[in-house]
Amino acid sequence: MARLFADKLHISYGSQPIVENLDLVIPDGKVTALVGANGSGKSTILKTMARLMKANKGSVYLDGKSISQMQTKEVAKQLAILPQNPVAPEGLTVRELVAYGRFPHQKGLGTLSKEDKKMIEWALQVTNMNELADRQIESMSGGQRQRAWIAMALAQGTDILFLDEPTTYLDMAHQLEVLKLLEQLNREVGKTIVMVVHDLSHASMYAEHIVAIKQGSIVRAGQPAEVITSSMLQEVFGIEADVIPCPRTGAPLCLPYALVKEGHAAVIPLNAKAEREPQPSRLERVHSI
Repeated sequence: MARLFADKLHISYGSQPIVENLDLVIPDGKVTALVGANGSGKSTILKTMARLMKANKGSVYLDGKSISQMQTKEVAKQLAILPQNPVAPEGLTVRELVAYGRFPHQKGLGTLSKEDKKMIEWALQVTNMNELADRQIESMSGGQRQRAWIAMALAQGTDILFLDEPTTYLDMAHQLEVLKLLEQLNREVGKTIVMVVHDLSHASMYAEHIVAIKQGSIVRAGQPAEVITSSMLQEVFGIEADVIPCPRTGAPLCLPYALVKEGHAAVIPLNAKAEREPQPSRLERVHSI
């Protein structure tokens, strides 16, 4: 049985239901990508799985225990989450940010132990942030800041890492940098990674397990080749697309070319009104003066 799974989850914002009767299993030791259109509920599901949100009904289980019944520090020792667009206090250095990741393990006055310091240095090293450790967060590029936040999550020492759109607002080079780092953490360190991803090509190339979500329900789940199909793209994203194999890896790549739903309002030219209305003749214009 998987370490982490959701059973019959119901989640809502106020009186608005977002997710109903959801069952979701997170494969151990793999990278899982949650994909779907904007507003499909994928970030809500991620936050609930990480206990940042509370389900109305159902439970999320970690190692056989409902996380709603576990102590906060106990959960934080097992899983870490990097939310979308995190903000650090002004003036904070990378090393100070990463040290926050050790909070679940600290006792008493919160003094860093030898183990804490060891984990902080390891997190800085594996994210290639050693030389930037004393730099202030606000002075860094978007990609560097994202690596700093990932280092903080790694310093928690958890086996499971959640990330909500970790490449948002990054340029292509920094997106690739972050995705390669996550791939390395999975393959070399054995982290179970769950991330919300917008770019389907990124999901296909860097995740072993993909979950396609529409209106809070799972439409399809499995390996990239099983999920990234023309029929799924029609149903979940409302697009017509060609799916072709990547020439380097064979992973399915999506090439959208049309919307499924037609009937959009026609674009009216700026001078359309003048074109439709009959224009007065020169003689009529003279008589009207």
